Amino acid sequence: MKTIALIIAGGTGERMHQDIPKQFLTVNEKPVIVYTLEAFQSHPEIDSIAVVCVKGWEPMLQAYARQFNISKLEHIACGGETGQASIRNGVFELEKYFDSDDIVLVHDAIRPMVSAEIISDCIMKTKQFGNAIAAVPCAEAMLTTEDGEKSSSAYPRDNLKRTQTPQGFRLGDICEIHRQALEKGISGSIASCTLMIEMGKEVFFSRGSEKNIKLTTVDDIDIFKALLISKRSEWLK
Repeated sequence: MKTIALIIAGGTGERMHQDIPKQFLTVNEKPVIVYTLEAFQSHPEIDSIAVVCVKGWEPMLQAYARQFNISKLEHIACGGETGQASIRNGVFELEKYFDSDDIVLVHDAIRPMVSAEIISDCIMKTKQFGNAIAAVPCAEAMLTTEDGEKSSSAYPRDNLKRTQTPQGFRLGDICEIHRQALEKGISGSIASCTLMIEMGKEVFFSRGSEKNIKLTTVDDIDIFKALLISKRSEWLK
């Protein structure tokens, strides 16, 4: 049984208001996607890395892989019109090379602070339950709203989880879910876990972290830089 990291880097990052896709932005002289790739490259349980890449950036990705010694990068697929389509492109590409019982960890390229512990727990829970969704408790008060401007009701936060990536699956299972979604015309699911639920499946939680941030806005880049400084300080102790 093999474990493959499928890094989703097919988006253009419009909310970052930059001229290049946010996964290729440079932070401290290193592209964001390289931090993410290095986390999976260094993990002993990851056998192979695949990337779903925004069209036209494949040569840049390959150049970075050579520059930063990402030797596990073996497959590159083209990004789709939506996140769901990008993931579908990726898992269908992996299906050509790997067995249905192999494990695939779907991970956002713009979550560069994913830890070895998060990756390990996702792999372990996927082997145990058939899938695993990195998640953290909801610490904030949750209000419901109809118009986005006001609220008159709350939702119990103990009943909520904030999901992250990686999200682990048996390769055959996630491919079959995407085929069923195509047949039913489901095309706008925002994550693999939501697609599984829309298709009537049960999902299981694995370890997440507040540090496992997703770089969506410029403010997130500032938080990422601060986390890098903190991580560097821990290394120097």
